[in-house]
Amino acid sequence: MKILMVCLGNICRSPLAEGVMRQLATQHKLDWTVDSAGTAGWHVGKRPDSRSTNTANSRGVDISQQASRQFTADDFDKFDQILVMDRSNLRDVLAKARNQQDKDKVRLLLDDAEVPDPYYDDTLFEHVYELIEQACIKIISSKSTLS
Repeated sequence: MKILMVCLGNICRSPLAEGVMRQLATQHKLDWTVDSAGTAGWHVGKRPDSRSTNTANSRGVDISQQASRQFTADDFDKFDQILVMDRSNLRDVLAKARNQQDKDKVRLLLDDAEVPDPYYDDTLFEHVYELIEQACIKIISSKSTLS
């Protein structure tokens, strides 16, 4: 299984999702590839936001070595699932889809809910982490027997 986590800038939510999913997959001895990207290119090459890094570290997840990158249409060829954080990300990723097969790989991480963007609200990082962790546990539980 190859999973790509996507948010807007790839410095807050998707790095957390990448780190959580990667750690869970490792703990469950799953040979999964997990990466993250942003729909915008503002932070390309930069490390995750320190608030995300600190939140992850407090939970035993190290995301400090990740670097932001921008989502491209080539990601449809590299990943089995593309999990986005909100409807704006969903719209932006689907706009790059080349066909129905590409579109079928994309969905909201929280099914029909959004992961709020904590960038402008320091108090949201813990809540965002918990939402992401719950979603990743659900995915691991449902997919680990299939891989």
